[in-house]
Amino acid sequence: MNCIIIDDETTARVIINQLCSQIESLNVLAEFPNAMQAIKYLNQNEVDLIFLDIHMPDFTGFDFIQTLKNPPKIILTTSDSKFAIEAFEYDCIVDYLVKPIALPRFQKAIQKAENTSSNAVSNTANKVATSSGNDLYINIDRRLIKIDIPSIYLIEAKGDYIHVKTEDKNYTVHSTLKKIEDKLPERLFLKIHRSYIINVQKIIDIEDNSVLIKKDVVPVSRSNRPELMKRLNLL
Repeated sequence: MNCIIIDDETTARVIINQLCSQIESLNVLAEFPNAMQAIKYLNQNEVDLIFLDIHMPDFTGFDFIQTLKNPPKIILTTSDSKFAIEAFEYDCIVDYLVKPIALPRFQKAIQKAENTSSNAVSNTANKVATSSGNDLYINIDRRLIKIDIPSIYLIEAKGDYIHVKTEDKNYTVHSTLKKIEDKLPERLFLKIHRSYIINVQKIIDIEDNSVLIKKDVVPVSRSNRPELMKRLNLL
């Protein structure tokens, strides 16, 4: 696999390069002390794997990932373990290595990268992941909780979190509305506002620019209203 190393510390780059040299399948193409230089490189070159530090001046590792339209596989290398849960919200991240990195742990990370496609990471640490047509798994306090998708009637985005409301219970998950929207069946769910997704089969009433779902009154944006009206079985 062709790879690059992004880390603002020279010593860290040297160590990762040395570790890479002990893995026959790895080919280090370049090293970068900051994300901006790496972005310029990636605009003209393709790589299979990126070793990425989280804490860098001006531009964090997560900031860097968000600039990539089609990110390759990424292994985070950091001295800070507290971002592990957040890291696995990104499908492109295949592993999280805490410095100092031992060779056996490094080899395990490479094996994960080799066994994982870059656009479909299979990792139960994802905050939101589907397992079948009717089930949605969410990660809360390191526990995977299964939710019956048709039981969801409303999803609301608030900052870095989403609130998932079901017939039986409500859940708060550190994720994005876009991430969960991609995992929901279009026949049941519709985004009616930048902060809300509803189950159209759970609508009780519609009045002006709002929808009543259970006891929740949800706003409908002007741009989303035409699509909502198309989905309704009107007389």
